[in-house]
Amino acid sequence: MSRARTARRIAAGAAYGGGGLGLVGAAAVGLVLAEVQFAKRTVGTGLGDPPRADGLYGSEFGGPELSPGPLRLGMLGDSTAAGLGVRRARQTPAALLASGLAAVAERPVELRNVAVSGAMSDDLDRQVGLLLDGDGARVPDVCVIMIGANDVTRRMPPTQSVRLLTAAVRRLRLAGSEVVVGTCPDLGTIEPVYQPLRWLARRVSRQLAAAQTIGVVALGARTVSMGDLLGPEFAANPREMFGPDSYHPSAEGYATAAMAVLPTLCAALGLWPESDRLDVSRDEDMLPVAKAASAAAGQAGTEVTAARGPWVLLKHRRRRRVQAEDVTAPPAPAPGTAAPTADISGPA
Repeated sequence: MSRARTARRIAAGAAYGGGGLGLVGAAAVGLVLAEVQFAKRTVGTGLGDPPRADGLYGSEFGGPELSPGPLRLGMLGDSTAAGLGVRRARQTPAALLASGLAAVAERPVELRNVAVSGAMSDDLDRQVGLLLDGDGARVPDVCVIMIGANDVTRRMPPTQSVRLLTAAVRRLRLAGSEVVVGTCPDLGTIEPVYQPLRWLARRVSRQLAAAQTIGVVALGARTVSMGDLLGPEFAANPREMFGPDSYHPSAEGYATAAMAVLPTLCAALGLWPESDRLDVSRDEDMLPVAKAASAAAGQAGTEVTAARGPWVLLKHRRRRRVQAEDVTAPPAPAPGTAAPTADISGPA
């Protein structure tokens, strides 16, 4: 069964109930997840809590009292969204995205990060509630969600995972927020997981990523495939790309992920110069949603956004370099205080 067909089944199961694991049997999946959990224990934990990065970024573009005021960015998800593994707040992906968004928009960005290490998709409803907080004036202009890895390793049924994610996206969209989802990363890149289990881990996580895309694009959100985005860099330069636990990304690893998400984040707010034109020189295309979701799951950094009817745009936006090593701000800027932006260069 093709990945596109499996993703359609999972997404349909999320919408209407039912659904299964597709081609990968339950026994095989159980073996994969046991191996992934063993990998987690092998590399170790003990990183503590991620640094808090909430606050105002790009204050040189004006204070919160100036019209039209700062853009509001919300971050939701698991340890990747929280930035577990780095010591400085400004090295977290949320802070890097806030700095990059401020530089592109030339406008301050107020960041609020409610992501929690270890979170699964069943925590998204609580996180959305924290962001919306019953105050329409504080609704984020745009939200980034990074979720899915813990759903796979803790054996949440993929239909339930997608259903919970789409419910969270729906709430944010109805409240008036643009939404960008970083889909489930490729668990086949975890070094202590060996073949053939690595192939199975890759297959299960990519199936979930494709189904996530099908579910949220229908609600007007955009997705960016995390896939094996960090895999090649980790393999080539593990001392720099891994954090101290040899499992979560380092500052360089998070900067790589932020660099992939930033163009789509800006495009969601109409700030990216490329807009939504297709560039055939970068193999961009308009495809049926299931086919585009499948293709994106297999190619990290790929964006999927709705076009018309059942058709979506498959895009490979030019990235802006985010220099995590230049970030030296204090570890936890308080809301409403100034903080310097990360170093952002022009299109790559």
